[in-house]
Amino acid sequence: MSKTAEKKRPIPTLQEQLPELRPGQSVELLKELHILTREGKLNQDTRRKLKQVYHLVQFIEPLLAEVLKARGDVTLADHGAGKSYLGFILYDLFFKDKAVGHVYGVESRAELVAKSQALAARLGFARMAFLATTVQQALTHPELPASIDVVTALHACDTATDDAIAFGLAKQAQFMVLVPCCQAEVAGVMRQHKALSLSRTPLAELWRHPLHTREFGSQITNVLRCLQLEAHGYSVTVTELVGWEHSMKNELILARRMADDRSGARARSRERLLQVLETLNLQELTQRFAV
Repeated sequence: MSKTAEKKRPIPTLQEQLPELRPGQSVELLKELHILTREGKLNQDTRRKLKQVYHLVQFIEPLLAEVLKARGDVTLADHGAGKSYLGFILYDLFFKDKAVGHVYGVESRAELVAKSQALAARLGFARMAFLATTVQQALTHPELPASIDVVTALHACDTATDDAIAFGLAKQAQFMVLVPCCQAEVAGVMRQHKALSLSRTPLAELWRHPLHTREFGSQITNVLRCLQLEAHGYSVTVTELVGWEHSMKNELILARRMADDRSGARARSRERLLQVLETLNLQELTQRFAV
């Protein structure tokens, strides 16, 4: 193509650059989050992150709407919020035009919390609050309500996902939406007891090699989390967040709190959880996945 033809090619519109953009969505927010440049063009460096957040929003919005319809209000706590991409976009798309609802961002880094607080004030997002605290401290934080309807944790590293689950259980969350990341704890325990495991069961071949230890450890961590949630009365669905080309940390765990114990499902999941821990020689993690 000639340089003249390239010059004549029309500049793509924002909607063409970002098909996910919805009518009425705050362009100013997208600029503040550096998803768009100051000139209103798509920042390609954040394109992948934005695609993941938008995809996650598609899962979360119906849950928020369900709670709102049932009780006339809805609260969401986002753990390991970071720069609060997820919280801000959810507020803009779902909460902004409603008279009720509250979003809490929980993040241990005080400087990120301060920036999020300032941005929410500039945008007039009055029903957003940001807490500079750990997930464990958030359990008794005076600025958080006694119960939370929806708990989210996007790419919460290693045991931070477990902390978010513990928070959701304590706050009797109706829904939990989790995207785990970089699980290392279970793999570390497997590594310590590898020789004993190999002598006990041929299943230990699944994690005999270091690469397999890491990958299988990550996989079994999420299996244990799902069993833990089911043992606490949640119905669990596991699916992909986005295609593998966008992220290797791709597992999305959706948990819905059930009103009753269907045919002893909780006891079966509890028993299964303990059996898996024993079979894989992970008994020392019983407290981590306690039921």
